[in-house]
Amino acid sequence: MTRWYVITGGPSSGKTTTVDLLRQRGYRTTIEESRHYIDLQRLGGHSVEETRSRQEDFQRNVLALQLAQEAELDPEEVVFLDRAIPDSLAYYRLLGLEPDPALLEALVHVRYRKVFVMDLLPLHRDYARTEDATDQRRIHDLLMEVYLSLPMPVVSVPVLPAEDRVEFILTRL
Repeated sequence: MTRWYVITGGPSSGKTTTVDLLRQRGYRTTIEESRHYIDLQRLGGHSVEETRSRQEDFQRNVLALQLAQEAELDPEEVVFLDRAIPDSLAYYRLLGLEPDPALLEALVHVRYRKVFVMDLLPLHRDYARTEDATDQRRIHDLLMEVYLSLPMPVVSVPVLPAEDRVEFILTRL
């Protein structure tokens, strides 16, 4: 068992805002690897559309980054993760892809203290987000399905002002 807490949810659910506020309060946090991968590809001259169009490669590369990120964390340190390894399974399912063997192996070993699933906010599009409202809901539902199938507590975080969501989480650690 780690002392890590996952902050997850569908696109535009306030995950990163929440993680940023936790970091500002002095907690150790991680970055969202899918956005990081898109940013790395953009720096290399690839468009978001080009990067996202190769979905199997995209998912495999995001998973590799997530695996590496979590491998470097101290299991005894309190850390808030902006998404985690099981999120990849939800995206593989969304896309109808066969899960990567590295993902299936990692899922056997993941042990988070608690998972906080953010209820959805109105969809806000940005440079990296290509999902529509239907995809947003489907991803949220798949994330719930995946996390509820794992042996760890899952807490739904209601729609509240950002600071109140942080308080909601901190009172349920």
